[in-house]
Amino acid sequence: MKIVFFNAALVGAGGFIGAIFRYGLSGFVQRSSAFAAFPYGTLAVNMLGCLLIGITVGIIDARQMINPELRSFVLVGVLGGFTTYSTFGLETFALLREADFLRAASNIAIHVILGLALVWLGYALASR
Repeated sequence: MKIVFFNAALVGAGGFIGAIFRYGLSGFVQRSSAFAAFPYGTLAVNMLGCLLIGITVGIIDARQMINPELRSFVLVGVLGGFTTYSTFGLETFALLREADFLRAASNIAIHVILGLALVWLGYALASR
């Protein structure tokens, strides 16, 4: 039970760090953008998160040099707090690497279409 709380604290601390970086970078990019009507800040965070999770998992897989606690801190905590979009990208990439193209395409379609539909539903319910 002690290990579970320790790991949860590691993920929480990492999430705090990731969320602070997301807030800072997204705001900076958005304020710096000449075309502020487009969400460049979110785009920058999501794309950087995908690059960072790819680099991190690539290093972990190639070198096997990170323990499970540090992996949780970095991948679930820091990068998860920075953007969960990177996890979506990594999971879709894993399906593609396994040549599971139908599941990869389904994952993309479901996340995008169902996600937008649920935003619409939530907004509709809340704004009544």
